[in-house]
Amino acid sequence: MNQIDQAVAQFRTLLEEQQARVQQLENAEPAVDYTKKETVVIGIAPGDGIGPIITEQTRRVLEKLLAQPIAEGRIELRDITGLTIENRMELGVAVPPDTLKQIKACDVLLKGPTATPKGGKMESANVALRRELDLYANVRPVTVPEENIDWVFYRENTEGEYVLGSRGVELDGMAVDFKVTTDAGTRRICRAAFEYAKNNGKTNVSIVTKANIMKKTDGKFSAICADIAAAYPNIETEEWYIDIMAANLVNKAIRSKFQVFVLPNLYGDIITDLAAQIQGGVGTAGSANIGDRFAMFEAIHGTAPRMIEEGLGDYANPSSLLKAAVMLLRHIGRADDAARLDQALTTCTDTVPMTGDAKGATCKAFADAVLAQL
Repeated sequence: MNQIDQAVAQFRTLLEEQQARVQQLENAEPAVDYTKKETVVIGIAPGDGIGPIITEQTRRVLEKLLAQPIAEGRIELRDITGLTIENRMELGVAVPPDTLKQIKACDVLLKGPTATPKGGKMESANVALRRELDLYANVRPVTVPEENIDWVFYRENTEGEYVLGSRGVELDGMAVDFKVTTDAGTRRICRAAFEYAKNNGKTNVSIVTKANIMKKTDGKFSAICADIAAAYPNIETEEWYIDIMAANLVNKAIRSKFQVFVLPNLYGDIITDLAAQIQGGVGTAGSANIGDRFAMFEAIHGTAPRMIEEGLGDYANPSSLLKAAVMLLRHIGRADDAARLDQALTTCTDTVPMTGDAKGATCKAFADAVLAQL
């Protein structure tokens, strides 16, 4: 069998797998209502690099904030083991089976950043978890009050280039990767964005694609989102291409008019880092990965290997994971606790200097300040 025949055979297998996934999406069970559960189990996975450092301090904050419901057995903080780069490399898998079993025994996951080896065949632990837990909505808020910026990004989380990003083919002199957009996957992320807008008094949703070039995949995403938008006549809907939207976000004359964004996986990954930088850097941004059964909350930044190599890990800023914890608390119905933590973070961000080196405060000192506010 020549290279092209082998590639066609592999592509056929991928198509059959994706068709089966579409059937699963169409037959999905209703979403879990966490507020009706007797005990909500919060799994905590430290991750790699600065992950254990910022996770430890975030856990301290949650232990104090949730002391009463923990004591009453209504909330459990459960440590998740095995999600380290050393263990994953030794086993040759993105998420070890035993670790995945631990995670699935929880309701929500608070996760530190995890390293992904460059090259090779191992995919990102995040990508694997989003697929295994069907966490289809990556929700990333960005706020800059003094500039009237209040953005929420709904990034599709289980499709696009990422779902098959480690399963492309290489032939002599060329390489091909695959991108997938399904009707069911697009409908649910778009509906989630519009429902958020409706329920939170938002009046503008921007659909962001590159449908003028990616006519099949992005074209489908654009058309389905437009159909769903018709059911929300009180919300202004705009369509933008990803390149001009990136320019819009750095255009101070117009960027404050945007509110909610819905966009495919790759574009959402890139543009939310840009948006976080406007807010103050990726270290200041939290992220929610939400499905109908599970949810995962994390920082949007990586493991900061250079900080670790230079012995500066203790100066890592825990704000990103603490903001993810705010989103987690809201998700499980503890809005008052979320508001308390959010206010404490706002105060400490203004008063505790985090520079990432010995000129500023340590991770623990920042957490101490948050605890003092609480």
